[in-house]
Amino acid sequence: MTNAALAKCASSLDFSVRPLAGKTAVKLCEKHANEVLLVVNTASKCGLTPQYEKLQKIYENYKNQNFEIIGFPANNFLWQEPGTPVKN
Repeated sequence: MTNAALAKCASSLDFSVRPLAGKTAVKLCEKHANEVLLVVNTASKCGLTPQYEKLQKIYENYKNQNFEIIGFPANNFLWQEPGTPVKN
């Protein structure tokens, strides 16, 4: 990625995260440059989890058009995303 592309990185993506199924942190600006992103806060124990099915449909419709959905699990809403990352 060029310095010009990094300079255009939105501050909301200017950080690194370790994927749940990975051991190495990923720089979001580099991994998702030139993509349209939908960032979702997940709570799988929430009564509203049917949205996962809808998110999957959205992804299937747009995955070939530089579109990606990134989910960030959060357990700070009445403990609706309990557990720890899966260890490989």
